[in-house]
Amino acid sequence: MALHIDTFDNVRGGNVLYKALTHPRAARLGDAVVATLRRNAPVAVYDPADGAVDAFNEFFSLDEVEIAGTYVQQTARIGERVLGYRAAPVTELADSGARAVFIAAFDAERMMAQLKPYLPAGAQVFSLDAMRIPADRLTNRSTYLDKLNFATNFAFFRDADGLHTRLVTVNYWSGYGAATVTGWMTLFAGDGEILAEWCESFGPAANAIVLDSREIRARFRLPEFCGQLFLHIVGAAGHDIVKYALDTFGDAGLDITGVDRTGADCSLSCTHDANVWPADRYAGLPAPHAGERVLLWLQNSHPVAIPPAEIGFNPMGEERIVPIPERIAPFATCAVDIGELLPDLAWPKQVELRAGKHTVRPRYEVVERRRRRIAHVNVERGDLAPDPELPGLARILGKGYLLPAPIMPLAEWQTFVLPTPMAVCQAELPITALLYDPEGNEILRHPLGRLPRAHETAIELSALQGIDALRGGYGHVELVYDFSAGGEADGWLHALFRYRHHPSGHAAETSFGAHVFNTIITYRDEPQSYSGRPPGLSTRLFLRLGEAGYDTLCHLIYPASLPWRAVSMTEIILHDGAGSEITRRSLAIPCSGSRLWYYHDTFDAASRARAGGGAHITIRDTTCRLFGYHGLVGRNGAFSLDHMFGF
Repeated sequence: MALHIDTFDNVRGGNVLYKALTHPRAARLGDAVVATLRRNAPVAVYDPADGAVDAFNEFFSLDEVEIAGTYVQQTARIGERVLGYRAAPVTELADSGARAVFIAAFDAERMMAQLKPYLPAGAQVFSLDAMRIPADRLTNRSTYLDKLNFATNFAFFRDADGLHTRLVTVNYWSGYGAATVTGWMTLFAGDGEILAEWCESFGPAANAIVLDSREIRARFRLPEFCGQLFLHIVGAAGHDIVKYALDTFGDAGLDITGVDRTGADCSLSCTHDANVWPADRYAGLPAPHAGERVLLWLQNSHPVAIPPAEIGFNPMGEERIVPIPERIAPFATCAVDIGELLPDLAWPKQVELRAGKHTVRPRYEVVERRRRRIAHVNVERGDLAPDPELPGLARILGKGYLLPAPIMPLAEWQTFVLPTPMAVCQAELPITALLYDPEGNEILRHPLGRLPRAHETAIELSALQGIDALRGGYGHVELVYDFSAGGEADGWLHALFRYRHHPSGHAAETSFGAHVFNTIITYRDEPQSYSGRPPGLSTRLFLRLGEAGYDTLCHLIYPASLPWRAVSMTEIILHDGAGSEITRRSLAIPCSGSRLWYYHDTFDAASRARAGGGAHITIRDTTCRLFGYHGLVGRNGAFSLDHMFGF
């Protein structure tokens, strides 16, 4: 059974009440509220907001509290079922016979004053204000449910078995007028227990923010851990979502399987921020290829346990659901071996996760001999329906929705594309792959047809006939809708891109969804904009840089649904750890073209030395929207690859 909670709506955005109720610092306080109500029963419940008490009940059960009745303010809600009781008008509260009144709202002082004429004789009044997090963790202390009070996120975080993680972001809130920005961090062990909690000042400038599992483990003298890190930003402005890049490194010694890996880069991988809103379903989870294990890291995002068999998996396109028999404790982490759960599935088959809103976007890890790579599944939307007008909009939108991804240099890499159904309504995916060289010339068009939901089609782009026409040996691919043979679409086109390095055998993968790019005309909320209303026609991307011993690659793509400016006016700006500009380079990318470049080739040794530790890059373009991918390159051909984030 899925949790009955309102988390995110694509029209209204995120539900701040959800974040307030499930914040780790509020968990014990929520339990205390229930204990107080139990001692003062019977309790009349006043639910002035739409369903707030039902959301509270999902995480802090009121089953053992004697309820005298439920009451509402809006006449339209009179007679609704609230906590299973028929809701009465709040004007009848005095007749409830309750010893206590529970107001299911924050900032309830004014409501308490309004209720006085209607309170039962001698009744005490309680509210959700009893579970407020400390004031020093609030950005706006006057309005508790301000979204900026809950600029939070989770990260998969590990320092164990020869592997460590490094989270990197930047104080991008300073660009939206934020003053001093502070971060509160809570580190959970695999069993959900808190290992450490601390606060760091990130300053007023666009400085780098680096959280390294090795440094944190040493600072707090911790044992090995594989759990999750909760981040809460105080002082945020502009964005309430905490974005980051997350790298996983293999250390000298034994890897997680006990293999001696001294002196070898057996694991190097990167992924990015979690989606902070839990969903009913996730997709984009690949079945294991021969010689691989696929582990899905399920991380409970809530202060209540996930009961056994509450979460399950099914082969994509089938309704055969296999449940997970284990209970997952609050804020705990559990690894599920997909091959053991669904032993009859193999790449390129896909798996659907029925998560029931218990977890934010989970990570999966592919274990192949001595190497491991990590990526994430994506939210599968249940609110979409095919748009019958979309096929007829080609004249206006051109290519319309397109999904760009790199084609790495053919001499060294294989590039695979696996379209992934990412909405419950998708019965088919009518797709064509367009291949471009770096100068924006279309060199190949490869129709995939109308792929069924349960398809098994993974294209190896590097093996397609005609691929040798790529000038420079690399380029990019764009997946677009193709209605030439009919079909339907909803705009939620996704795919997984897998890359394998021939000489070393190392691999990486990333996934994303399509957008409308670089046209002034808008369709729904496309082309999306990070600030302001659509269309989004500018670029601000963050590029984290590797530590000593690693170079950084960046593949910038200039996709366009319709012809846009002939070339980009892109600035690659190198900053030191404090956010000060060191130097910059200009880059002109042809429309529908791309550029693959490396940090050490682009900036000389003197500039890199001036940038020092915590150096990072901002990619800025006010003339067009670019889409970028980044990665690290290590020894022995080890590399990572994922898409970049903007702000």
